[in-house]
Amino acid sequence: MAKTKTEKAEIVQKLEGAFKNAASSVFVHFNKVNVAEETAMRRALRAGNVSYVVAKKTLIRRALENLGHKSADVTLDGEVAIAYGLPSQSGGEDITAPARLIHEFGKKLTDRIAILGGIFEGKLIGQAHMREIAMVPPMETLRTMFAQLVNSPRQRFAVVLSKVAEVKQ
Repeated sequence: MAKTKTEKAEIVQKLEGAFKNAASSVFVHFNKVNVAEETAMRRALRAGNVSYVVAKKTLIRRALENLGHKSADVTLDGEVAIAYGLPSQSGGEDITAPARLIHEFGKKLTDRIAILGGIFEGKLIGQAHMREIAMVPPMETLRTMFAQLVNSPRQRFAVVLSKVAEVKQ
């Protein structure tokens, strides 16, 4: 059933709000994804505080242009959806979550889900850059890696001192 102009305007407003309020949004190409796979993906995205919306490419382009982006900079081929991070109550939003979660499902559903590009920190970026962002680990993992990096020299120094103490006794 065809959408009326007012329904299309509401969709464009919703997309504009998503692009403005989310720290990152990912344009997702999907093809031949069955209902069970999409349901599992939506559940995982929801658990990661990420919303997933399927929209017409013309409405996505209109929303991008209303926000001052050049929609020609990102190729939107095939069926397109948008995954965007929802603001969290605690303020500890993981801005790489949409790209990372979509990338993980893209590895599971090879050739059926792919990242086309997105908006990161208010800037429209292409496919290659968005894939790089998808490779960044979550913030908790980065904090753990940093703590291990800082703690590593101390641990090695303690091991050396214990060996020196053993040799002297």
